[in-house]
Amino acid sequence: MAKGIQTIQLKAYYGSAEILKGIDISIEKNKITAIIGPSGCGKSTFIRCLNRMHEVVEGGRVEGEVRFGDVDLYDPRMDPVQIRRQIGMVFQKPNPFPTMSIFENVASGLRLNGIRNKKILTEEVEKSLTMAALWDEVKDRLDHSAMSLSGGQQQRLCIARSLAVQPEILLMDEPASALDPISTGHIEELISRLKEEVTIAIVTHNMQQAARVADYTAFFLNGELIEYNETVIMFTSPSDKRTEDYLTGRFG
Repeated sequence: MAKGIQTIQLKAYYGSAEILKGIDISIEKNKITAIIGPSGCGKSTFIRCLNRMHEVVEGGRVEGEVRFGDVDLYDPRMDPVQIRRQIGMVFQKPNPFPTMSIFENVASGLRLNGIRNKKILTEEVEKSLTMAALWDEVKDRLDHSAMSLSGGQQQRLCIARSLAVQPEILLMDEPASALDPISTGHIEELISRLKEEVTIAIVTHNMQQAARVADYTAFFLNGELIEYNETVIMFTSPSDKRTEDYLTGRFG
């Protein structure tokens, strides 16, 4: 069973600039949470803080807590590499490893974890590609370059690569924004199925997408969490005027 994740007074900085201003939120396990808000409001920074990717950016630092189960991910004793195995990330632009085959892209994380047995690798690659709804499309060309795939297929390959190491949380930063409507539909269907296995947080600018796939939605504005609720409630009766204005297109 996947875990949820909670932030307590989470603040994030680039140099002296405060990007996140004390975020308190509990992302529910085995649910999809959409992170919405105008450009520059801190959405991507927020999810990068959840698996300690923000700190690898020059000038990036974090204050507050990110609770994952009963541990604080920013405890100095925590290994960031291990955290990122448990909390995977899928980026806006598909980023398959260009020099690797389709098979090796998915197997790469398993190999890093010390798995060398060919039978196990083959089984896990098939399982991950199946979960990512890609197996039937690539099973006869696993040795082909990952770059031979379409953009939508590459994004599903990146999702399969993340799933191969069995994360408990999957973070997605606008995973369909660079894709055509049909590929976007495939990604949304995939996300909806994956919540049975993992907890998902997805950054999106697409309000219709948030309404379609998310169980919960968090609205960010100027580095603050303005409102967080079940998606159906937020989209039909938001409690904050700023949320209503954003959802109806009055700003942002």
